[in-house]
Amino acid sequence: MVQTLVAQRTSVQVHCTPTCSSWLNQVESWFSRIRRDVIGRGIFTSVKNLDKKLMRCIRQYNKCAGPLKRKCDNPNRRHHPSF
Repeated sequence: MVQTLVAQRTSVQVHCTPTCSSWLNQVESWFSRIRRDVIGRGIFTSVKNLDKKLMRCIRQYNKCAGPLKRKCDNPNRRHHPSF
């Protein structure tokens, strides 16, 4: 099915991403960090207070943000689909 789609649309480019570095893992890491650093350690007096502390954390993170560096500990689990 993917081969047919790519053949029909010449502007489509397929990029294979290894499972251990997928965008979903990055999103999960981000929410884990928020939960660990803000929600898990916080005392919130209101939703507005929670929002303020979350935004402070996000602004601080954005000052020094960079790519997440992940390591795949088990190379046998890497997935490279073939099209």
